[in-house]
Amino acid sequence: MSWLWAIIVGLVLGLIAKAILPGKQQIPIWLTVICGIIGSIIGNSVASGIGVEDTKGIDWIRHVLQLAGAVLVVWIGDMFWAKVKGRPRT
Repeated sequence: MSWLWAIIVGLVLGLIAKAILPGKQQIPIWLTVICGIIGSIIGNSVASGIGVEDTKGIDWIRHVLQLAGAVLVVWIGDMFWAKVKGRPRT
């Protein structure tokens, strides 16, 4: 079941990241999910590195780091997708 949660979290983080980024992102939903998953992994790694991966209650810092990672990866993924498809990013 952990892979199912990874997909759900990736979808949610990817969609939030697309909403945060300015302009219209051209990446398809499947790439948004993959970028969200990668972003959450990056956020978890950073949280683990600074010692806030597991706190009492809700892990707000970890969640913010996951979202920041997703925003970064969606932004990079969108630029890469536009370049591959030969369309300028809007």
